[in-house]
Amino acid sequence: MRTIPVSRVLAGLAAGAVLALVAPLAASAHVSATPNQAEAGSWTYVTFRVPNESSTASTVKLDIHLPADTPFTSVSYQPTAGWTGAATKTSLPKPVKVEGNTISEATTEVTFTADAGGVAPGQFQTFTLSLGPVPDTGHIVIPATQTYSDGTVVEWSATPEQVKKDDTLEPAPVLWVNDAPPADHHGGTTATAAPAADAPAPGNGQNGLALGLSIGALVVAAGGVLLGGLALGRRKKADA
Repeated sequence: MRTIPVSRVLAGLAAGAVLALVAPLAASAHVSATPNQAEAGSWTYVTFRVPNESSTASTVKLDIHLPADTPFTSVSYQPTAGWTGAATKTSLPKPVKVEGNTISEATTEVTFTADAGGVAPGQFQTFTLSLGPVPDTGHIVIPATQTYSDGTVVEWSATPEQVKKDDTLEPAPVLWVNDAPPADHHGGTTATAAPAADAPAPGNGQNGLALGLSIGALVVAAGGVLLGGLALGRRKKADA
């Protein structure tokens, strides 16, 4: 019987472990909002994390669609290096009163367009908006349209109710206000406090930390498999 080299066995085990961990991460990649919870009447910064899910094309445009039925009357965006931002105001189907003022138009779309390159395969980009005051409602669905350099368009627009019935749909980012977010919701992390309108915009430290922890977990898992396999091989050789 031909003996398979221990190094080849260990390499196969390590590759299997890495793939087992990477597959769920790749499957759950989607446009998400962080934080995904805010207090009614407050101003909040919301960061949209946009992963590139294509292996051949780059993400070159992102459209964030804000609600017109429960509008944010104050919307601004943080400049993103390498991208051109634009906010579009439209007339509301029904005027709303905010802090004693009647509002008949509001920003309903913010677009980010890559100046060159965009988000390459294997990368992600974040875009931050300042929104307020947060409408006094259950939750706010914020659909996003992701456009790739090859013309592919992905609509992240499915509501939590639609995703609950069909988890193959592309979920829209959601900002939870009076409703509690489901335990398995993919909308981002919960905010401990909403910042004031003039507070400094948050950086990307949380995203970097999360990415670092994911990479660290993969390295530890692969190392554990290698060490375990090596110990098993030595034990069998000693018993022979």
